[in-house]
Amino acid sequence: MFYVSVAAMARIICIANQKGGVGKTTTAVNLSAALAIFEKKTLLVDCDPQANATTGIGLDKTQLKRTLYHGMMGEAGIHELIADSEIEALKVLPSRVELIGFDIEMLSQPGRETTLKRLLAPVGNLFDFIVIDCPPSLSLLTVNAMTAADALLIPLQCEFYALEGLSQLIQTVQRIRRSFNPQLQIAGILLTMFDKRTNLSHQVAEDTETHFKDLVFKTIIPRNVRLGESPSFGKPILLYDAASVGSQSYFSLAQEIMTKPFAN
Repeated sequence: MFYVSVAAMARIICIANQKGGVGKTTTAVNLSAALAIFEKKTLLVDCDPQANATTGIGLDKTQLKRTLYHGMMGEAGIHELIADSEIEALKVLPSRVELIGFDIEMLSQPGRETTLKRLLAPVGNLFDFIVIDCPPSLSLLTVNAMTAADALLIPLQCEFYALEGLSQLIQTVQRIRRSFNPQLQIAGILLTMFDKRTNLSHQVAEDTETHFKDLVFKTIIPRNVRLGESPSFGKPILLYDAASVGSQSYFSLAQEIMTKPFAN
């Protein structure tokens, strides 16, 4: 079941950082769920062959007939691929391990960087937000996500070496702007896995705010046991434990995103 078309186009946010384990998928799943609970029609796009967002939102990968891969390869239209979630306003464009073949199979194809943008175009006016979870690499899939997006959200874990690699990601953004998507903005840097008991977490937060100033979200995602447990139950933290500090932090992030002035 799809929404009635409206004039406005979705704001498309891709969540990327080439470092693994920074809270990318956790943020994609829980930000999408929070936006939907705020009654924003939201599409979560799982652009990672590991497909953790697909299982984290509660879909059974073994039951999927078609996935994002089939849409990206031109074997299925987007309306055939979108699945429901437990939250009425949240839909999912699921993934599975076959998506790993996209980078190789499309390597010599013209227009390969804009494949995802073209796939999403028919549903751009059906949603308020489209959130894209990227793989932990600067691959062709990540390039596709950045080319399709209005803005990039960068999760940054409050741990040693956190800022390493961020300059490489910023350089990639600049290349995407020059070549494929001049309108791409940085929605913000999201500090994740913050442990208020450690000096290191406070130091990373302070260094990030010193270097990037207003680009850093006011919301900080804490290191939280319940947040870590929820994916194994196939539920966003907002459904698994709505009262937890992790849940409240993603509600706060959604409110920041909804008031962000980045362009559609």
